[in-house]
Amino acid sequence: MANRSYHWRKLHSLLGVIPLGGFLFVHATANFQSFERGPEGFARAVQVINSLPFVAALEIIGIYLPILFHGIYGLYMAYQSNLNAGQYAYGRNRAFVLQRITGVLTFIFVFWHFFQIRLQVYLGNVTHEELGARLHEIVSNPVFFVLYIVGALSAVFHFSNGLWAFLVSWGITISPRAQRVSSYLCMGVFVLLSALFIGSLVAFRGDDFL
Repeated sequence: MANRSYHWRKLHSLLGVIPLGGFLFVHATANFQSFERGPEGFARAVQVINSLPFVAALEIIGIYLPILFHGIYGLYMAYQSNLNAGQYAYGRNRAFVLQRITGVLTFIFVFWHFFQIRLQVYLGNVTHEELGARLHEIVSNPVFFVLYIVGALSAVFHFSNGLWAFLVSWGITISPRAQRVSSYLCMGVFVLLSALFIGSLVAFRGDDFL
């Protein structure tokens, strides 16, 4: 039983980095075109992604199924965890607690975001060409704008901190020095992705996306 749990955790960790980490980078980069190149740049990014061969299969196999497994098993792990940050003041323990909290927030946010955006495309209520206007409509609401920032930052922290843990648990960063260097790199990943997502959300609020 313990051996099975070990392998489930390994799979959970792997899927969080590959492919979900890759998807997070692609999503952040595509959305940032709204900030860097405006509606036309964002529309081109959406068109490129949706012109990929077997895009529906890629979404199911590379995004939806990994998100479901990573999210559901992550909720189970969070339920099993002993959140004791108040008892121990060590930075990694705080990061462990935040990892569990942001995992729950990200799971909720992903489903909410999927309902507001991707599901509406599947139902035919929104076209790919109207995604920019749809996002403008959503984040123009101040409450939704704040919630989107919280959701995006939760997802980015969860990935960045999870990447650090992945490198340790998979034996890539073994020494204290390697783990310290990787913590700086993962912090840089957090800052970069946060800037991309926040910049995108600010851009989508602009009148250009009306």
